[in-house]
Amino acid sequence: MAIVSASMDEPASAGSLRPPGLGLLLAEVRGVLEFNASALLAPVLMRAPKGDGHPVLVMPGFLASDLSTAPLRRFIRHLGYDTRAWNLGRNLGGVFSMRPKLRQLLADIHHETGQKVTLVGWSLGGIYARDLALHAPEMVRSVITLGSPFAGDITATNARRLYEQLSGERVGIGNEAEIAALAGDLPVPATSIYTRGDGVVNWRTCLLQPNDRAENIEVLLASHLGLGVNAAALWAIADRLAQPEGEFRPFDKSGPFTLAYGRTA
Repeated sequence: MAIVSASMDEPASAGSLRPPGLGLLLAEVRGVLEFNASALLAPVLMRAPKGDGHPVLVMPGFLASDLSTAPLRRFIRHLGYDTRAWNLGRNLGGVFSMRPKLRQLLADIHHETGQKVTLVGWSLGGIYARDLALHAPEMVRSVITLGSPFAGDITATNARRLYEQLSGERVGIGNEAEIAALAGDLPVPATSIYTRGDGVVNWRTCLLQPNDRAENIEVLLASHLGLGVNAAALWAIADRLAQPEGEFRPFDKSGPFTLAYGRTA
């Protein structure tokens, strides 16, 4: 989903990007194939870098629940991390309305473990993750987003109208400073994993500004609904999670899924 304004009464911005076309939207069914392919490639995925046990909070996308992130969380847990579900039910949206609950959840995990938390967010969950990192960087180790539309013309999503109806928050103009902050540099390391085959959000809205601790990783032929179970995306997540705290190195595409990654955007 997309970043929102705080009121339904404020007009949406007249953006310059279009949501993905009907063909790409219908092609999202290939997410099932991505899941099946990952199951077949499990022996390869199990060779991914192992973890140091730090806590990882995984947040689902719009309309999804912890059930959708179960395979991703199982993979991360197998690598040796203290993996947490968000336990807030189905994600019906609300970047502003969800802030208190999410900040409390982050604070609880941080207090319980005594460690900074890596935030992994799928689609709208990634926007929540970036928002948390902006407002509570002392509790966040790094942020990894999957198909999260936080930059540029954030109205370019096929889920916009449903999001507005269910969340009561309108996509577009309303709080320019916060929208700009979410699209800008984070105070912690950040990785945006995206695909040009995204049928839900325009892939350009997922691109962060690369710097010495932030980068974009393109996964070829993936879908929006399949990014959280795509084998190449899982490998990239494992690699990013394994970085020592406070350090950042560019993602090395020379691993077993090298052909599945696109050029640097």
